[in-house]
Amino acid sequence: MSDELFIVALAISFGTLLVWAFKTLPRENWQILASIPVAKVDSDNWTGVNLTYYGLFTALATVTAVSVLFVLTAAIGVPKKVSFAVVGIIFCLGLPAAKMIARLVERRPQTFTIAGASFFGFVASPWIVWALGARPELLVDQVPVIPVLTAIVISYALGEGLGRLACISFGCCYGKPLAECRPWLRRVIGPHAFIFSGKSKKIAYERGLDGESVVPVQALTSVLHVAVALFGILLYLKSWYSAAFVATVAVTQTWRVASEFLRADHRGGGRLSAYQIMAMTALVYGLLMLLIFGGESLPVADLGTGLVSLWDPAVLFFVQVVGLATFLYTGLSKVTSSTMSFHVIKDRV
Repeated sequence: MSDELFIVALAISFGTLLVWAFKTLPRENWQILASIPVAKVDSDNWTGVNLTYYGLFTALATVTAVSVLFVLTAAIGVPKKVSFAVVGIIFCLGLPAAKMIARLVERRPQTFTIAGASFFGFVASPWIVWALGARPELLVDQVPVIPVLTAIVISYALGEGLGRLACISFGCCYGKPLAECRPWLRRVIGPHAFIFSGKSKKIAYERGLDGESVVPVQALTSVLHVAVALFGILLYLKSWYSAAFVATVAVTQTWRVASEFLRADHRGGGRLSAYQIMAMTALVYGLLMLLIFGGESLPVADLGTGLVSLWDPAVLFFVQVVGLATFLYTGLSKVTSSTMSFHVIKDRV
């Protein structure tokens, strides 16, 4: 398969998913995926734990991002054990960081922040890769830091782009009401505004904005991140690693700064949010990483080799475990509950 055909196939697949999601997920019935009865209230009713579409879409985004990371790293000859280690370390540190940073910035114990987790992973990733390459007992050759770091940021961009579908389903990370926007912005965004329904969605219980037209900031983030990820993959497959790195980091972090001004959910105090400061820091930090590690020899990427790596049973099992862990960690709702009853349909017995 040619590099261009691969990108076109991904673009069609992701584009179809995004169009469907933008039309469907703001609806009330796309928040709760399932409820599991856990305690009996009386003879007829149970209380339950909710599993959310937030968790499902976050898991699907994670699985896609990790799969792309394996393809890109295998395409440049990085041993699978290095990719296992990189993903495992970032995953084990990033999920707790998503909750910890949100607690520090937003003062809420039961929420997650992709911005905080991505910043943490971005800062740590170069040194994780460098440390793995410095261990001769693990590798035959030195790990090329910039190409691997580029694969990580591309995978992150794609993961966040698809992961924003989770935010749409849960009604979090929502935009400002159109009524509060400038006239020109209302004209441009108006036809594409989101209207969320459902009192259990975050936009409803936090700001009471259900039923109102709001800026579709999650959709804008999805489109931009998926687009720059696909562009980054194409540059990567052409072995233009620094260009792919700069393009992906610049677009994602610049949009992080800009998109915060379009959001209405609580982002901490101050003229600039902590997440905007993190994004601006990441831009400078990324350029610094290019200066530090930019002198290394660079491999040539081969898409066929990367795609073959996905058929390794160990890779398939690892990706599934990561997806399941993500679903359980993010999909077990802490802010909603359910009451249910069960009965026999007598005329069918």
